[in-house]
Amino acid sequence: MSAELEHGRMTLIEHLTELRTRLVRSLAAVGVGSVLCWIFYDRIFNFLLKPYCQALPDVPNSDSTTLLTRSNCGLLVTNPLEGFGLRTTIALYGGIAIAMPVILWQVWRFVAPGLYKHERRYAIPFVVLGAVLFALGSALAYWTIPKALDFLISVGGPDLITVYSAKPYLSLIIKMMVAFGLGFEFPLLLAFLQMIGVVTPKGLAKGRRYAAVGITVLVAVITPSGDPISLCVLAAPMYLFYEGSIVFGKIWLRRRARKPAVATAA
Repeated sequence: MSAELEHGRMTLIEHLTELRTRLVRSLAAVGVGSVLCWIFYDRIFNFLLKPYCQALPDVPNSDSTTLLTRSNCGLLVTNPLEGFGLRTTIALYGGIAIAMPVILWQVWRFVAPGLYKHERRYAIPFVVLGAVLFALGSALAYWTIPKALDFLISVGGPDLITVYSAKPYLSLIIKMMVAFGLGFEFPLLLAFLQMIGVVTPKGLAKGRRYAAVGITVLVAVITPSGDPISLCVLAAPMYLFYEGSIVFGKIWLRRRARKPAVATAA
């Protein structure tokens, strides 16, 4: 890296070139992850099918709104091309999940030139924390889906017979897991914006009311199911992340303000 890049003084062309490089590497990582998911498609499919099976009754009865049970659950396919589409969808979204550490690393490398030298040592903690948060968000979505399906099955009334098609169901569960995973990256985004000076803890504190409304609206948009259970389960931790980012920002500014004073004294 050149001296100009080390001190964060990059021209517009250099910024665009750097952005292109980071995007290409991120897409390459997604491609490798997609190939792996394509190979292990059967195991991933069975894993994604479990929430649907858990939402079904243990045994069939005359009043049940489903023809299937937990021990005999399956998805309906009505299009000869649907199987290929399902495999492609699972491979793509699975590739994004697998490549998330690489994507976070590329994001960090892109913004690192704008940070002080002593601040760049947080690269590895950032990548690890980002990957862990994404995994926790996806796990929370996976835990929420059976409860959301219970609501969605019962809300239509007892006269509906539930037999899900494969493509809508798998699209729903995959997008839910990705949406929750990305939602859990919210504190890292706010931390970055404070580190580069785009927002301040004081500004975030003043915007609490607007943030609560904005988070609720955002969650309602990014959660494909649209059910109140998923909305509440994701909106609550995202608002807690918002409050936590304010605390982080205050600590960060205090430590950053002490650095020049220590350097001057030395």
